[in-house]
Amino acid sequence: MKSGRNQRIMLRQTMDKSMKNLFFLATMFALLVLGILIYQVVTQGASWLDWQFLSGKLSLNPERAGILGVIVGTVLLMVVVGPVTMILGVCTAIYLEEYAKKSKLRNFIQVNISNLAGVPSVIFGLLGLAVFSRMFNLGSSILAGGLTMSLLVLPIVVVASQEAIRAVPQYLREASYGMGATKWQTVRRVVLPAALPGILTGFILSLSRAIGETAPLVVLGIPVLIMPIPNSLMSDFTALPIQIYYWTLDAVLVQEYANLAAATIIVLLVILFAMNSLAIFIRNKYQKRY
Repeated sequence: MKSGRNQRIMLRQTMDKSMKNLFFLATMFALLVLGILIYQVVTQGASWLDWQFLSGKLSLNPERAGILGVIVGTVLLMVVVGPVTMILGVCTAIYLEEYAKKSKLRNFIQVNISNLAGVPSVIFGLLGLAVFSRMFNLGSSILAGGLTMSLLVLPIVVVASQEAIRAVPQYLREASYGMGATKWQTVRRVVLPAALPGILTGFILSLSRAIGETAPLVVLGIPVLIMPIPNSLMSDFTALPIQIYYWTLDAVLVQEYANLAAATIIVLLVILFAMNSLAIFIRNKYQKRY
């Protein structure tokens, strides 16, 4: 009896160590692949990354090509995505968590929001092409691209905001009601300040997703021509991920375009790492423990 029990304990301990080693190897493999990709990109594109490349305009000559217009187009795209996503996403989360009663309609909305988060990005591109580009006649402008990207990342902001609002302890609301505050006063002065770190974290991560997406912009027909730097939301534009995509395709004909794509990838990675680091900083510094 005792011998059988010891064997079962040893078997469980062996299984525990085996799973620990398996998870460790999986993590190391992922980090190894990431390290190889970053090393290859940096070694190929670092020598092309200089001030002329960052401040120059697009050119058919790889030696003279720059991405200033591409960076401006990306920034203006985020100028549209940011406010639209923040306002609609947070307002939707507040309604679902604070005002909507438990019902079939609420459950239906919640399920569809969760499902939208898993829809392929190219589908949002087709939706943007049909609605914003053609129905509203916005063409391939920054506004059309920004609204399309907003639809893509909106479910992320809604879900993140819901989780942040749901994490606010109920006794804070009850204390506010006990002081005579209305529902809106409680939401504005108690719930939102406490949930703001989680909301901002989800918002910044959603912008990181939007700034790296290519498929919706390709479907919208965003051109990659020698265009002037965009100066309004109705201007045609190109963005970092789509420029990387087309330079990678052109590398089949001109090898130097692969170096331009690698240098642009470095710029995009720096932006993404900065945004993700800011999200982590906000979460760790301002998140309160109740």
